[in-house]
Amino acid sequence: MRSTIKDVAKRAGVSIATVSRVLNRSDVVNEETRLLVENAVRELRYSPNIAARNLSRSKTETIGILLPDLYGEFFSEVLRGMDRTARKHSYHLFISSSHNNKAEIEAALRVMSGRVDGLIIMSPHIDAASLNANLPSALPLVLLNCHVEGDEFDAINIDNYRGAFEIVKHLASHGHKRIAIIKGTEKNIDAQERLRGYRDALEEAGAEYSKAFEIPGDFTEQSSYNAALQILQLKPRPTAIFVSNDAMAIAALSALRTHQVSVPEEIALAGFDDIPIASYIKPSLTTVRVGISELGALAVDRLLDAVRNKKEHTKRHLIMPTGIVVRESCGCTRTVHPTP
Repeated sequence: MRSTIKDVAKRAGVSIATVSRVLNRSDVVNEETRLLVENAVRELRYSPNIAARNLSRSKTETIGILLPDLYGEFFSEVLRGMDRTARKHSYHLFISSSHNNKAEIEAALRVMSGRVDGLIIMSPHIDAASLNANLPSALPLVLLNCHVEGDEFDAINIDNYRGAFEIVKHLASHGHKRIAIIKGTEKNIDAQERLRGYRDALEEAGAEYSKAFEIPGDFTEQSSYNAALQILQLKPRPTAIFVSNDAMAIAALSALRTHQVSVPEEIALAGFDDIPIASYIKPSLTTVRVGISELGALAVDRLLDAVRNKKEHTKRHLIMPTGIVVRESCGCTRTVHPTP
């Protein structure tokens, strides 16, 4: 039979209120009493009814996380930062994936509502109407890499434009005049901003612009592998490629190697994100650094501030800065250039 808090109090020789104070880490209990209660908890193998306790305290000590996908190093790094920060504050994560499907997004929002103290959402397809229709207005919320108009929600976004602009400008500084891009998913705002940065950098550098150099992709490895093969058929062939994320860049590198194209000697290559594996491939990948785990940590910090200081919390729109990590795939030695 499962032990109860009454059993713990009886074994320790204290009141139920004292046991509750110890379990809730109250400072008003002296050390001797705390040890008595903790010993009784261990001996009886007592575990509190978390759901009931959270209901009585109107807290779940859980953060809801809704991501578009759980596959790949970018999302695992975001979650690593979130988990590390949540655990530091004795919170747990309730994680779901929407698979970039609006119906699944709304279903996940309804499931999480009432089960979490706050919610972090990363989705290119979320909008204010869906949020307002599926979530209580009082639920603390942080939008991560979403693009919802207005100042109704806390939001954190990556400086996609500046990162793409600087990395393409760097490729142009090597003398490259024909620079292709393997794009991200069509109508994705991050992909659009990276494309905008690419185009503006070409214009500033006086590099050649051609619509044929803008190759479709969808942030997946297979799309990038195919795109790299398409680039190899272009005449004249580009001498550099900016790829819209690192996972795609690694796939593009594989395609070039398969066709005996040397990187960076024949074609220079650069990515975006600086996922951990980027520094270990050969040649190591020049890329735009996003503090991915720091992004997740910042989102949790902002959310917990909203949870704990609801009336005093000020909603903000924050931009995560980017920087260039210069490695071998562009023809350089390894250095880091922070973006202003």
